[in-house]
Amino acid sequence: MKYIDEFRDGDLARRIGEKIAAEADPSRRYSFMEFCGGHTHAIARYGIAELLPPNLRMIHGPGCPVCVLPIGRIDQAIGLALGRGAIVCTYGDTMRVPASAAAAPGGGRPSPESLSLMKAKARGGDIRMVYSATDALKIARAHPDREVVFFAIGFETTTPPTALAIRQAAKEDLANFSVLCCHVLTPSAITHILESAEVRDYGTVPIDGFVGPAHVSIVIGSQPYEHFAEEYRKPVVIAGFEPLDVMQAILMLVRQVNDGRCEVENEFTRAVTREGNLAAQAVVGEVFELRERFEWRGLGEVPYSALKIRPAYARFDAERRFELNYQPVPDHKQCECGAILRGVKRPTDCKLFGNVCTPESPMGSCMVSSEGACAAHYSYGRFRDIPVVAG
Repeated sequence: MKYIDEFRDGDLARRIGEKIAAEADPSRRYSFMEFCGGHTHAIARYGIAELLPPNLRMIHGPGCPVCVLPIGRIDQAIGLALGRGAIVCTYGDTMRVPASAAAAPGGGRPSPESLSLMKAKARGGDIRMVYSATDALKIARAHPDREVVFFAIGFETTTPPTALAIRQAAKEDLANFSVLCCHVLTPSAITHILESAEVRDYGTVPIDGFVGPAHVSIVIGSQPYEHFAEEYRKPVVIAGFEPLDVMQAILMLVRQVNDGRCEVENEFTRAVTREGNLAAQAVVGEVFELRERFEWRGLGEVPYSALKIRPAYARFDAERRFELNYQPVPDHKQCECGAILRGVKRPTDCKLFGNVCTPESPMGSCMVSSEGACAAHYSYGRFRDIPVVAG
């Protein structure tokens, strides 16, 4: 349990672990999914699984926006840089996600690991890492003779800043700025997981409840999760990212299961309310509307799970401006990222894990972001010394 000593409240974490072990019914098994990649990272980094009883397992969900970004969307961004001469701006982790060769000039045999935004930059594409959507606005102002495209990804947390950037571009009438919008929605993905027979019955063990995301819930509030407790009879506990937050949330889920309760509980009360951030929700609603469907890496097409730019702001929509047509691209045949994102396989089930696929040379999206299940388990040696309990 050496990893739990990395933070000052290690003794308290052990005491919570002892409570979980004492209250978990030894005659049954508990299976909880942490949806958010930040929780996956915390569980791996601090060895939280080591503090849990053997009949309780944590399943990693698809809650990493970099991980769920499909190859076809990255191909679109690469095509804008290499084929249209646009300056493409995006976040750092997005630069390394493996794509295909479909967008490269001259074609070439498609291969999921053959290109990425980083490699396209090395081939001459003007692709820039930014820390915010406003950074992309600055680049557009500085280069009025160039098309500047912000490749926007993320869950509800990063959507309001993108909406504000589009609204600011409209205010300034920036004619050379547009957004390739790939913002996705957490509740829709959870619904998709619960509707999937493959995931709903995880082997012989159903998913008993969810550790709800922290930052997303600050924006959308706890109310959207009430649907899962009421209709699907699955408890949800919203938790912060600190190790003690995660441990306390697991204890709260165990207690709900033992009591036969299915409720939404908020462990992260210092930041999350039932209503969420109404101002952020308002600006998102002004600029974006629902897509009928959107492909998620690992989940396939998920209905009403993503956003697109409203007609009122159509001149800032890169899909409309460049007349982009989306083409789905399959993952590498040996890569198990899709199954890992669905929660039906663990990182060590992949033949590529830790061999040809490492954080330095990722073959799949789950190894790119630090919040990806594969990267977290590799970085903190979970595959070396203890069993991985992702599933």
